Amino acid sequence: MIPLLHYQSALLLRSHRWLPPVLLYVIFLAVGVQTGGPVLDSYGLAAGGLLPVSVWLCRICVTNEPPAARACAAAAAGPGRAHLAAVLTAALSATLLALAASGYVALVADPHASDHRTAVPVVAAFGAGLSAALVCVLLGTAVGALCNQPVLRSTGWSVLSGLLAALLLLIASGSPANAAVSGLVTGSAHGTVTLPWLPLLATALIASAATALACRLSSRRN
Repeated sequence: MIPLLHYQSALLLRSHRWLPPVLLYVIFLAVGVQTGGPVLDSYGLAAGGLLPVSVWLCRICVTNEPPAARACAAAAAGPGRAHLAAVLTAALSATLLALAASGYVALVADPHASDHRTAVPVVAAFGAGLSAALVCVLLGTAVGALCNQPVLRSTGWSVLSGLLAALLLLIASGSPANAAVSGLVTGSAHGTVTLPWLPLLATALIASAATALACRLSSRRN
């Protein structure tokens, strides 16, 4: 698996297709995360923006290879393993963004609640913010795995379904991403920090199931 991850990572970097989602997310952070803003609110904003970016990165990785190169990788390692490497590369890339964004928020945000008087523990806030970001990364990866080949082969349907799913998962009350981000915002209002363990566990299971389904379909259709 390690050689496949190296191959997919090199393919992603050299394609430069990662630039649009990453640059848009950087702009989103620069505009949305204000210097001196409440730290938990800032973590919530940074985490929420990662969900559509993760969907986008997953689409890039699973469609990055030319058909001939994909056939060679599938023949050498198996189509399921080759597809798994692409999805993992997307998830790892989004995780790096989550780490960078969490570090940025820790540097520029005010370690206080929304009232700017109640102190918020910095380390605990960083842990909660990073956990919420990982929830959005995992959920976005699951959406990307289900809304692209081999599950959906049409480009139009893939893009549309991915965008709609990302939007719905951010605003739907039962969504783990919504729960994680809302927990940060609510905590900012009261000056309390709660780690989103349940949403993180739920999204890990969802992402694993979605990736397993996509890899199984990839093996059958190849």
